[in-house]
Amino acid sequence: MEGIKILLVEDDHNFGDVLKSYLEMHDYDITLATNGQEGLKTFKNESFDLCILDVMMPKMDGFSLAREIRNRDQNIPIVFLTAKNMKEDIVRGFKLGADDYVSKPFNSEELLVRIQAVLKRSRVDFSTQEDQNEYEFGNFHFDFPVRLLTYKPNGKEQHDKIKLSPKESELLKLFCKNKNKVLSRSQALKEIWGEDSYFTARSMDVFITKLRKHLKIDDTIEIVNIHGNGFQLLEKNE
Repeated sequence: MEGIKILLVEDDHNFGDVLKSYLEMHDYDITLATNGQEGLKTFKNESFDLCILDVMMPKMDGFSLAREIRNRDQNIPIVFLTAKNMKEDIVRGFKLGADDYVSKPFNSEELLVRIQAVLKRSRVDFSTQEDQNEYEFGNFHFDFPVRLLTYKPNGKEQHDKIKLSPKESELLKLFCKNKNKVLSRSQALKEIWGEDSYFTARSMDVFITKLRKHLKIDDTIEIVNIHGNGFQLLEKNE
């Protein structure tokens, strides 16, 4: 993955050095910071394609750092490293916009595969998209290549424009392609996250909540839960 720059923030110097060397062996350009404050300063001064953040760190923990990073860049992929395996921490991480979550100790090859998967999902080549890229539903116009959702209520001049994150955009496109049909949880997870697991399911739930907030301005559109099956983008006045 030549040319991919990764910010690694890890307070365990030995582990950080080993992980840095391992990823550099696979052609990643790694910058190592040893605490949250140093990580934030580095992020502000340089450009990166991915952030790998330890959760438990001095001066600024990984969650706080992720929040600061998200305030500056809504789209950069974030992977958390943690010695904890508590569901509350996992959900908290995904709510902050994490793309993946790896619990220590972990196999280095597993982390490498997860990094590759996250980068692949975040680098959608829109030029290769052969299917529909623009959608109309309710009072919304959705332009997938530029990730722009526009609310255009009938008879009103005011247009509300919402810039979506890559995952919000991919998920909304999948809903639009299956409008008024049941979209199974497993299908959505496999198409967008690449796997159907507890971790990816929690991440998807976070993004569905975000989409619902965007769409609630239009009472003719709703994402509904279909118990035991998945979800449905329902256009009530179709």
